[in-house]
Amino acid sequence: MGLCFSRKSVKTTRPSKRISNHHQSNVGSSNRWTRIGSYRKKDKSEDAIIREQALAAAVLFQQQNGRNSFLFDRSASVRCPNGNSKKQQGLPRSSSSRARSLTDPLLQPHQLVNKDVKLEEVETNHFVLVHGGGFGAWCWYKTIALLEEVGFRVTAVDLTGSGIHSFDTNSITSLSQYVRPLTDFLEKLGDEEKVIVVGHDFGGACISYAMELFQSKISRAIFIAAAMLTSGQSTLDMFSQKAYPNDLMQQAQIFVYSNGNNQPPSAIDLDKSLLRDLLFNQSPAKDIALACVSMRPIPFSPVLEKVSLSDANYGSVRRFYIQTLEDNAVTVSLQESMINSSPPERVFHLKGADHSPFFSRPQALHKLLVEIAKIQ
Repeated sequence: MGLCFSRKSVKTTRPSKRISNHHQSNVGSSNRWTRIGSYRKKDKSEDAIIREQALAAAVLFQQQNGRNSFLFDRSASVRCPNGNSKKQQGLPRSSSSRARSLTDPLLQPHQLVNKDVKLEEVETNHFVLVHGGGFGAWCWYKTIALLEEVGFRVTAVDLTGSGIHSFDTNSITSLSQYVRPLTDFLEKLGDEEKVIVVGHDFGGACISYAMELFQSKISRAIFIAAAMLTSGQSTLDMFSQKAYPNDLMQQAQIFVYSNGNNQPPSAIDLDKSLLRDLLFNQSPAKDIALACVSMRPIPFSPVLEKVSLSDANYGSVRRFYIQTLEDNAVTVSLQESMINSSPPERVFHLKGADHSPFFSRPQALHKLLVEIAKIQ
């Protein structure tokens, strides 16, 4: 998620190891998204049933992939029937109560406007998806299915301490440690193999780090409402600018002090009751429920670390930015500030997209990803 931190909001004198920097808020419908333990009531509401289904899905996904599987690759994704099938079946219909936008219709993958993709004309057909802070490879499940349906290879990475990666978030001490699953993957690619890296939110800083090390293996980089930094800047520097305050983000932050209250925070968690308004204000209810039982704390040290980016390495990779225009976490004004500070080759806009367009506008996001892959 977008981390808009205020340095003044970090309190180290409180006795508890988990300290929230806000008073109880009524934003986002109070206790609707509190804790899993509150789901089980005698008369279960529809929302409670949805949340339990999402939890079961998350557990099943973890069992299928195993404790040591950190890459959500082709074999782990849910795919629709391919074009060789005589009878094409549609994607499962969403039970979301959100009115479906006419600009993002429920279409079968083969009906999309970029159905005529000719993979032999693109520089690479391999996407590597990098999640944002608190998320995991699980958040890309719609994007994976759509890209694979038109023939792309897709790898979604669980960064250290994220998704089903078992490492303790509080023990992560550097950006290089946090990004290691991504850099290990890129290092193992063949000398002539290239990929398109896609970073969401804090994942933007992560792919920037990888671009500096493996520029020859990255065809292009796509930043989705992501931290696009300049050299010598940290994610905290960018997201805590006084010119772009974010009261909702500051209310949602819960700092974790696993090393003691007299030490800097080890991680940041988010108040579950505020997730809908902060990250998913345009997303379907089922996807919000999935996120609420799947998101993990964000390691604090990588957020503090300043990146070193050179024109020869990082600057040699083609960059593209996708703006999310209904984003309450990384606001449009902050996105524009990053774009102006380090202009990419092109900027695209997703109307009606919240901070999580892989949930709120999956078809439109898919269209832009394919369009960028086709740019000569």
